[in-house]
Amino acid sequence: MEILLIHPPATKAAEPPLGAAVLLAHLAGAGHSADVLDANLGAYLHLLDPARLADAAGPAPATALRRALGNAPRALDLLRSEGACASFPRYATAVRHLDTALGAWRGETGEERLTLGDYQHRLLSPFSPEDLERLARGEASTLFAPYFRDVLLPQVAACAPRILALSVNYLHQALPAFELAGMLRRAFPEATLVAGGGLFTSWQKALKALPQPFSCFDRLVFGPGEGPLTAHLDGNAPGDYFLYGSEAATLPPDFGFAPLADYLSPHPVLPVCASRGCYWRACLFCPEAAAPTHPYAAAPAATVPDLLLDLARRHGVRHFHLTDNAIPVAALRALAGRAADLRALSWHGFVRFEKALLDRELVRGLAASGCTLLQLGLESGSQTVLDRLGKGTRLEEAAQILENLAEAGISSYVYIMLGTPGETEADAEATLSFLEKHAEAVTFLNIAIMNLPRDSALLDDPEGYGIAGSALLGETEPLGLYRAFTPSSGWDRRAARRFLDKRLLSSPAIRAMVRRTPPFFTSNHAFFFPLPSTREKVLC
Repeated sequence: MEILLIHPPATKAAEPPLGAAVLLAHLAGAGHSADVLDANLGAYLHLLDPARLADAAGPAPATALRRALGNAPRALDLLRSEGACASFPRYATAVRHLDTALGAWRGETGEERLTLGDYQHRLLSPFSPEDLERLARGEASTLFAPYFRDVLLPQVAACAPRILALSVNYLHQALPAFELAGMLRRAFPEATLVAGGGLFTSWQKALKALPQPFSCFDRLVFGPGEGPLTAHLDGNAPGDYFLYGSEAATLPPDFGFAPLADYLSPHPVLPVCASRGCYWRACLFCPEAAAPTHPYAAAPAATVPDLLLDLARRHGVRHFHLTDNAIPVAALRALAGRAADLRALSWHGFVRFEKALLDRELVRGLAASGCTLLQLGLESGSQTVLDRLGKGTRLEEAAQILENLAEAGISSYVYIMLGTPGETEADAEATLSFLEKHAEAVTFLNIAIMNLPRDSALLDDPEGYGIAGSALLGETEPLGLYRAFTPSSGWDRRAARRFLDKRLLSSPAIRAMVRRTPPFFTSNHAFFFPLPSTREKVLC
């Protein structure tokens, strides 16, 4: 085999990785022998094995852990069955049993924590090049090491690839990915090791400033990997350590590597995208605006419905997750225009509060085309805050769009962000008021406290945006993605957190939105649990 793509842990194992599927289709289409190992799914299933869980828990586990261990096999079966859709309380109980069971894995130091959607190591930081190198050299380890050694390395050996490529998109993949890279380097010294993905692209400026490259990788790819990997296989790649991609894939993703029934989902779900990057790129708080991981490119809108239909035929799947930063309006219109063809499918994804969604006919067309849920970043119920952040959203339009979605039977998954620079308590109260006023139209709610991206455009004029001072979080961690900041208004993270706990979550209406949100899997599974009036659309 010429190249093996590896998706390392730890991310939500709810669906196969889209990036690897896109790369696989492109490389195979260019005539190269390639395959994908979803080491994230493999690691979770390995660690959820009942015998291994019992060994990890030891002879005298705490009562909650012991109960979770006993229920874990049944919980996993339920989570991967239609029965999970039938009862949200049963689903939530099963998910919590599995997450508690994963708590048996603490690593050699006892300082690691793995959940169904996250991984942390209290003694090692993904922002520290020194810690990443320690893992790569085998001087430190993670709880994934036995899986890598006993399962993954033999799988790699059986493929005998010339190139090994790791795709790292999320922060909680970083530590395991570097440990795995070091193990691969020692086990297969003749292979070329390449790493890429959204996280490395986010680190681009910081990585170039490091005094020396990582010892475990021969090449790092920034941006789309199709072009650099194809050039490498063709022998046309430059000899530089850093490679840059700009070519967007045009072929449908290839999910042939994925055991779809094994993912942690009531029904198989395939991720797809109508675009890469963000077409708006004006939100001043957003990392994608300051340091985009992909140049913006969109597929021809007319091809999007055909992509869903083609993948449905090939893989026998009815549910699709559109992973776009924001689905382009042209793609939404194309989907609505093919409602008759798409009515047996369901899909969900992220959109902006676009004026097009004020059109009730378009929204009804989206519902008829299988749209079950739309994710929307409202961020604030204060127009002052929205204008300051460059959202391009009018609150009166957002309210009408939420009403249109509810009227059409499309669930909404709304994101709120407190603690933005310049925000005041009055602004936060306006957010509370907006949510309560439109509670009937908001199905699910995610509330976060703002993290300031290290290169945010808000820092171009800190005083103008209400920032009295800022500093990179962790001076010894040059790969840090965020900055701590002092707001000139005095309304800081602590005040925002207090407002969240004492005011927002004390509201019965807002508490109901939050409690409807699936634990751990959140938006990945939310569309399985619509309000009763729209339940038949989900095709459970």
